[in-house]
Amino acid sequence: MPLNLLRRLPTLALWSALAAVSLAPSFSDARSPAPAGREVTPRGPLLADEQSTIELFRRVSPSVVHITTLAAQRDLFSLNVQQVPRGTGTGFVWDRQGHIVTNYHVIQGANAARVTMADQTSFDADLVGSFPDRDLAVLKIAAPADKLPPIPLGTSRDLLVGQRVLAIGNPFGLDQTLTLGVVSALNREIESFNSRTIRGVVQTDAAINPGNSGGPLLDSAGRLIGVNTQIASPSGASAGIGFAIPVDEVNRVVPRLIRDGRIVRPALGVTSGPPSLNRTLQLPEGVAVLQLAPNGAAARAGLLPFRRGRDGGVMGGDVITSLDGQPVKDLDDVLNLLEQRQPGDAVTLGVWRAGQTRQVRATLGAGE
Repeated sequence: MPLNLLRRLPTLALWSALAAVSLAPSFSDARSPAPAGREVTPRGPLLADEQSTIELFRRVSPSVVHITTLAAQRDLFSLNVQQVPRGTGTGFVWDRQGHIVTNYHVIQGANAARVTMADQTSFDADLVGSFPDRDLAVLKIAAPADKLPPIPLGTSRDLLVGQRVLAIGNPFGLDQTLTLGVVSALNREIESFNSRTIRGVVQTDAAINPGNSGGPLLDSAGRLIGVNTQIASPSGASAGIGFAIPVDEVNRVVPRLIRDGRIVRPALGVTSGPPSLNRTLQLPEGVAVLQLAPNGAAARAGLLPFRRGRDGGVMGGDVITSLDGQPVKDLDDVLNLLEQRQPGDAVTLGVWRAGQTRQVRATLGAGE
């Protein structure tokens, strides 16, 4: 045997012995089995209200969708224009024709939108119509009817403070999220994104966060009672005060958007002055008429605008103080009342002029 191989044998034997020692289980490992876990206590049946909530979510959640809005962006190097995600929100199935209801501010400024169903199938969406005054919009997707279970409709006129409500949405992009709460107040007023007042709003303490916008607020029967739209929060996250557009208003607006693509508001054909004009001229509370549309409803009814005389002074005109017996403080009040009527309807105006108030009949025209 060569000398160099004889000198290596002790070294090889030593490493083999060390390896055998390191791979062999220690005495304590061989004698210590893993400790057993504690015995599981049987859960028992779920409470009745838990079972009701679970069943409601299973039944309604397929009607709730995730909306991703897209914007066009030019590539810095190739200069190609492509669509990139812009924001997310929530919507729900209105009918089996593929109409999806959401908030106007969810799709505002977007070039396109994509709707993802509860089973994760996605469809490109077309804008059918929108009504910023009520922060509502309707999209449409070409989905099979069996993927479009309409959400059940309830009413909002008979809601009570304290009754239970549920919200399903996609807060922070986390789809199919359920939160619980109660109706914490009714008949709130919030400002829409075009500074119009939305009245009769439902307030809830169910957690509403960014991404919940456009999603359904449900009663304990799983019926739609509102569309979640805004929160009151100093931090931007849920602080326990959320607002929903009442379903009675939604059910009035959405069918008109589907039919016409927009809300054709009845018009009186008047241009009004600011509230400061009433105070300056010591006029009663109401809508001071500054201009009349030629052949408009107010002009045909004989209303008279305030105007400048030849000497520069203000010549007296009319102030609309009520509409069908309901007092109006400003133009916003008038517009809210007109939205509940149709072009061609006749209304009775309370009109003040020079200290005298009279009742005037006017037939509404068509406006925007």
